[in-house]
Amino acid sequence: MKPHELDQAIKQHGIAPLYLIAGEEDYLRDQAVATIKAAVLGPDSGQEPGRGGEEAGGLEAFNYDFLYGDESEAAEILARANEVPVFAPRRLMLLKAADKLPAREGEALLPYLKAPCETTTVVFVAAKLDGRLKFSQALNKSAAVVDCSPLYENQVSAWIRTEAGRLGVKLHEDAALLLKETAGSSLYLVRRELEKLATYLPGGATAGPSEVAAVRGVEPGASVFDLAAAIGARERGRVLRITARNLEAGEAPVRILGSLVWQYRQIWKAKDLLRQGRGEAEAARMLRLAPFKVKEFLGRFSDASLKTAFRLFLETDSKLKGGSATAPHLVLESLLLALCGPVQVAGARTEGRAGAGGAQPPKPVAAGSAPTGGTVRPGRTSGS
Repeated sequence: MKPHELDQAIKQHGIAPLYLIAGEEDYLRDQAVATIKAAVLGPDSGQEPGRGGEEAGGLEAFNYDFLYGDESEAAEILARANEVPVFAPRRLMLLKAADKLPAREGEALLPYLKAPCETTTVVFVAAKLDGRLKFSQALNKSAAVVDCSPLYENQVSAWIRTEAGRLGVKLHEDAALLLKETAGSSLYLVRRELEKLATYLPGGATAGPSEVAAVRGVEPGASVFDLAAAIGARERGRVLRITARNLEAGEAPVRILGSLVWQYRQIWKAKDLLRQGRGEAEAARMLRLAPFKVKEFLGRFSDASLKTAFRLFLETDSKLKGGSATAPHLVLESLLLALCGPVQVAGARTEGRAGAGGAQPPKPVAAGSAPTGGTVRPGRTSGS
């Protein structure tokens, strides 16, 4: 089952004696644990005790144990699992990092998995179990499994809106898209931004991209629009200064990349609006620019340069999320400098200027063509 199905499953079938919460999304794992904990110990149960199972106060101190697989032996796990609940119908024992449990200790738990204690709920939590181990195979058969794998891309928007609704935050479509692009590899990042928006927004207000940027604490002149404008103007020094200010403010390179991808999508959409003859006013609203500035700004980004940008975004995203980048900020800076184009030598002949600071490619691209190659494309266009 999925984490959002867990509460209903407990209401329908009762609390199971064994649970396996597995998956790489830490926010979903923690939410599943919280659901089970509330069901066993009550909705007012306290936070998790620290490593080693310190007391949390009240009856919870007697009916809740919290262990780690890389610090526990099977004998200790079994002893705690078989304890009798105190003034309560059920106990809870949580074993985090179950994938770190040594194979020998895991095999010692096999008899318990076949006949678990009926008054204790044991929850095994792991990012990923080794399916070749006997312990893993037995646990998957005996336990109620909660799948906490990362969400698919088409599920993230719905999750953001659900979490926003729980916090009483209304999101404009562009704000939801910006949050989605800056999610990085963890839903916790988005959740924190939503919590800040809930505090920042006045009652009943709807959050747009500017509100999202405001709660992130970006300094004036260091927004994603400023960064894109500096790239379009080929102002390499300004590009690096804006990037440095964001990095110093605590922004992760992968989040800066996500914000930039979002801004480039807006640029592509705005160019397409002009190609369709829908006027500069709509494009100005999308880019949050004065209408008379739209053509000059968009003229700095040729179709060919946008296609190249989305290819570079995909390559950089793979480097940053793949863990191979030893210096993520250098990977990001290399991308930004590449987006600025080749350095112009003084006195050299330039071709096909389009607006202030832009450059048309020697072979122009069809107006209606869209970037290809990867998931970070701006979407299909309706043609010229």
